[in-house]
Order: sequence, then C-alpha cells, then structure tokens
Amino acid sequence: MFYQLFNKEQQAVIFEASAIIEAKAKTTAALTDPFTAAKLCETKLVTYAHEVFAVALLDSQNRLIEFVELFSGTINAASVYPREVIKLVLAHNAAAVIFTHNHPSGIAEPSEADKHITTKLSAALRLIDVKVLDHIVVGTEGHTSFAQRGLI
Repeated sequence: MFYQLFNKEQQAVIFEASAIIEAKAKTTAALTDPFTAAKLCETKLVTYAHEVFAVALLDSQNRLIEFVELFSGTINAASVYPREVIKLVLAHNAAAVIFTHNHPSGIAEPSEADKHITTKLSAALRLIDVKVLDHIVVGTEGHTSFAQRGLI
C-alpha cells in the first residue's frame, strides 16, 4: 500500500513537490492538460493508505483556485456526498472542477461506483453551470483519466 512504499523522508519530498506543483498551477495558464492535472493529483494523494476524494476547483479560465481533499474513507471506499461538493464549488465560485481520488490497492482502474458517482456529480453540477473537466483515479502504478477514456 502507499504508506509502505514511501519512508518519512520520501513522503516529505512528495509533499514538497505537491506544494510546488499546486503553487505553479495557481499562477500559470489553464489546468487543462491531462498530464499536468494528473501529476498534481498524484503528488497530493499517492501517500495515503485510505481512499481520499478531492476536488480541484477552477476559475472560468480553468486556472486552479484551490485543491481540496473533501472526503476520506477506508482502504477501498470513500463516501462522496453531492450536496457537499456543490457547497464547496459555490463557496469558491468555481466555474469548473476536476475530481480525483486514490486507489490504495495501487490499481488506477475506475470502478463502477467511480463511474456512477462521476455521472451523478456531473449531472448535479450541470444544473448550476459548472463543468466537470475530468475525474482522475490515482494509483501507485499510474493514473486513469476519465476524460482521456471518453467517460466524461
């Protein structure tokens, strides 16, 4: 699992890298490149031994407003509540979002539950004119982008 792969020094390096990537994403062009978005998500979530669901909140130019770890779960699931996602999006006045979560198993293949919650969240956010650009599943063996697979 993730926590066994990295010692404390390595986790500190990963944390520092994620802070650098996040700071850069907030001050540069749009976060629409799947590779850059995936690297941000990977560095933020790779060290967790439990599932964490996060949201990258974007402005109307798809620049990063904030990266928020919203829900935390068990080794193989995290409950995601659309109401809380909508509250977060409205509180940050986001125009678009990128969802992400980790799979502590290391395998970044989206489950049927992942696909279902993405569809449900996309429908809810569509009602308030917020675009869902991607949902990135992170594992130790890489990541999977819903957008690149045509699932969004």
